[in-house]
Amino acid sequence: MTTSRTAPQPTSPSRRLWYRFASSLAALTLAGSLAACSVSADPASIGTGTAATSSSSAASAATDSSTASSGTTDSATDSARDSVTTGSATTTAGTISDTAAAAQAFLATLTAEQQEQVLYAYDDATRTTSWSNFPVTFVERAGLNLTALTEEQQAAALAVLESLLSEEAYAEVTGIMAGDQYLLENSTSTEASLGQYYIALFGDPSDTSAWEVQFGGHHLGINATLDGTANAITFAPTHLGSQPAVYTAADGTEVQPLSGMYETAFAFYDSLTAEQQAALYQGTEVSNLTCAPGGTCDYPTGTGIPGSDLTDEQKQLLLDVIANWVGLADEQTTADALAGIEATLDETYVNWSGATVYDMTQGNGIYFQISGPDVFIEFSNQQGSAGADVAGVVTGGWGHIHTIYRDPANDYAGSVTQEEATGMGGMGAPGGTPPNG
Repeated sequence: MTTSRTAPQPTSPSRRLWYRFASSLAALTLAGSLAACSVSADPASIGTGTAATSSSSAASAATDSSTASSGTTDSATDSARDSVTTGSATTTAGTISDTAAAAQAFLATLTAEQQEQVLYAYDDATRTTSWSNFPVTFVERAGLNLTALTEEQQAAALAVLESLLSEEAYAEVTGIMAGDQYLLENSTSTEASLGQYYIALFGDPSDTSAWEVQFGGHHLGINATLDGTANAITFAPTHLGSQPAVYTAADGTEVQPLSGMYETAFAFYDSLTAEQQAALYQGTEVSNLTCAPGGTCDYPTGTGIPGSDLTDEQKQLLLDVIANWVGLADEQTTADALAGIEATLDETYVNWSGATVYDMTQGNGIYFQISGPDVFIEFSNQQGSAGADVAGVVTGGWGHIHTIYRDPANDYAGSVTQEEATGMGGMGAPGGTPPNG
């Protein structure tokens, strides 16, 4: 299967962020999402935000994008766009500095009331209870709903995300978001909250202290802790998912946001000998996640094949799999995270269930788990579409992906204790799929 990843294209440096945001709204159809959600959903039922953007102003973002480079916006939003070169940092310090500047510029666009809604203490337990794989109508998210923001504030909010992520990771994340929007527009799902995303900041955004960016919605839950003092960034814990796994964008491009996960996982599996595969393989049943996004986790381990039984080449292929989760930011942050995991890779176990051939036309998909002292990853194909059927598109099994990444030794950078998420995510259904979810 030949796929491509859609990524925003830069224009002049002074307008790069606005162009990327506007083109994301247009090409990935988020503008329609923001307009539709702000008038069709009850804000009180999905979060703390109040829909302030009218359908006409939100829908006009796509049109305005063609003339934004010559238009005039408020100085705070100009600062958000101009102070950051998206995804350009190659060092941890550079990413922290760029993201802190973007976060401060975003805050400058907000009213005092909005700032109060988006800012939390660094050690607030809300960090652990306000993200999930469930729609926002099932688990209340922290912070501001992007549907409650003006176009300028939306641009500044996404500038924070763009500053944090590499260009490839940003394309992956916007592909996930656009997949939810695709379902909203084309499926039988009645889950109106698809396409709604929240941003929250825990701690003071700066390059001299620790703070967190939390961004997510349904199939996305990013928790990135940035610590300028320690010169460290961690994405543990984070949820990346996709439904459908493959879809066609409005411009005819085939998008598969999480293709790298499939490709690297099967590259690792195929590298194993028959004896190694027998030790790895747990059976044909594809299970749900054992550690739900937004839930507590006992970090099961000791099942499957240990890293000590892998060759050096196979260990590198396994690190390539892990990089799908720990490699979301700059080169240095990725290298440091992988080096830490590699140091205990011999004590890390991998197991696999379901299909053994990468063929999305057969079987029910796969489940794999990577569990060690410094990494816990699960990948699970969900055995159902949750009512999100689209004619001719696979929205269950291979086409419905849930994943979780956590660090048993450093979740939330060790700053807060996990508590169960409120709503369905904390009600004994880890990794499950509610109606229309």
